[in-house]
Amino acid sequence: MELKSKRIELGNGIYLNLIQTDKFKSNLMSYYFIRPLNREEVTMNSLVPLVLKRGTEEFPTSLEIEKEFESLYGASYSSTVNKRGERHFLRFTVEWANEEYLNAPGQNLNVVKMLRNIIYNPCLENGVFNKEYVKQEKENHKNRIEGRINDKRSYAVDRCIEEMCRYEKYSIYQLGYVEDLDSINEKNLYSHYQNILDTSRIEIFYVGQFDEALESYIVEQNKIEREVIVEVPREIITNTVKQKNMINEKLDVSQGKLVIGYRTGIPFEHELYNALLIASDILGGGPNSKLFKNVREAESLAYYVSSTILKYKSIMIVDGGIEFENYHRTVDIINKQLEELKSGNFSDDDMEISKKAIKTSTESIKDSPFLISEFFLSQIIAKDNRSLDEMMKDFETVTREEIIEAAKKIVIDTIYFLNGNNSLEG
Repeated sequence: MELKSKRIELGNGIYLNLIQTDKFKSNLMSYYFIRPLNREEVTMNSLVPLVLKRGTEEFPTSLEIEKEFESLYGASYSSTVNKRGERHFLRFTVEWANEEYLNAPGQNLNVVKMLRNIIYNPCLENGVFNKEYVKQEKENHKNRIEGRINDKRSYAVDRCIEEMCRYEKYSIYQLGYVEDLDSINEKNLYSHYQNILDTSRIEIFYVGQFDEALESYIVEQNKIEREVIVEVPREIITNTVKQKNMINEKLDVSQGKLVIGYRTGIPFEHELYNALLIASDILGGGPNSKLFKNVREAESLAYYVSSTILKYKSIMIVDGGIEFENYHRTVDIINKQLEELKSGNFSDDDMEISKKAIKTSTESIKDSPFLISEFFLSQIIAKDNRSLDEMMKDFETVTREEIIEAAKKIVIDTIYFLNGNNSLEG
């Protein structure tokens, strides 16, 4: 059965998206608060979900919240922040066993109420956030930000993007910055939290089973009168590169991390976007890709190597783990393989394998309530009205000529190398 979303406008900038399905024995509900990705507020945005999970008015400690979710047949709560293009998302999610399978009338409603309580009825002290909770979460968040360097592959990709987009908001780190934390306290963080509630676009998703009574409850509880909603402008997309960046960052690492950032100039609305996705997959999408076969297998230069498209900025990232001394040779072969792609030096089998891989990945969205909600959110942001099935069919029609045309628009912008204390001469 094809997945469909019922979309209801609840107020100024507040939307409810209901995806009715009986495929799962669980339901999922998420609130997404959408903010501009701004240097001034990114750290506060990231702190808010951490403080909110510490306590509500009714359940003033995190232990009491955990016990309440446990009493709701082990309902699972999570919250996070991330960036998509130059938007900053605060997500609050709960997944739980559907009441029908538990013989527990009211279970669905109780979980929905609990999620809303965490977001809208926090534990307060003298009319603001709990001072101790904010202090503790600032310290936890400091450790989280500083700990990003522990995942060297992810760190290297982030650093390449920061250098590549140095004068764009996309360079902002989604968790914020340690130097901001000292100026944040329980008062100004609570004030910012209220601003988030009052001015953010809010997308609410419910995936699973529900009846009219639950739908009516969700609708009524989230009809909030608000005035000015902050608008997030569409990202600027370009493939113009004035000067190629080469960044060599030295750290005490045992394996080099090479990341190359490319501008494509093909926004997700463009007719060549699907061709770009296939081109990237042929280049570095899996075991059949040019980079895997030539960089890893034929030359044994990389422990891993892959390419991916960052949808909302139309950037292609190639990253690999290599020995320090293999830097120049690896860059040369990656460049050569991209030129081969632009010249149309790939087989019909390569095209079909990549199309199938993308379709299989897209099809797997149907197997997860969370991925279903993420898919519909992505479609809303992109203003794309196609269904999941329509998207998969569209990949079938992409031609060799379109893939070549898309590949020819890919322009190298930044080469970043996370190096040991080694010279790159030679």
